[in-house]
Amino acid sequence: MNEQLPDWERERFDRLLDRVMLSLPARLHELLDEAPLIVDDAPAGELLEEMGLDPGLDDLCGLYSGIPLTERGHDASGELPETIHVFRRGIIDEAGGWEPGTDADGGAFGGDDEVMRQIRITILHEIGHHFGLSEDDLAALGYE
Repeated sequence: MNEQLPDWERERFDRLLDRVMLSLPARLHELLDEAPLIVDDAPAGELLEEMGLDPGLDDLCGLYSGIPLTERGHDASGELPETIHVFRRGIIDEAGGWEPGTDADGGAFGGDDEVMRQIRITILHEIGHHFGLSEDDLAALGYE
């Protein structure tokens, strides 16, 4: 799903991302100096395939690349820099789209608030990987 988003959609997402970033504690901003946040529309199909995902069906909201703090040795120089990627398309889809609605069970989905919630979850999820948390750890914390 390596499609380009239209400019209006990218700009809307980025405005919401800015709002989420302003709400994060200062310590997390310091961390993002160490592992910069990179925002793309969608991951490359090859990346999805490497992860065992189907590029035609699967979305990805975020990805941490690097060596978690819990696995670093004192001689970790020369490693590629760590990064945190967030993918606009995956987050928008996970949120339920731009238009707010209600599912059959009465649960809300979509809209700016839900997109912002998913942006926050994704960033915190990927920062969790930086600190060595597993997928199970993150799920238990509500960042799945």
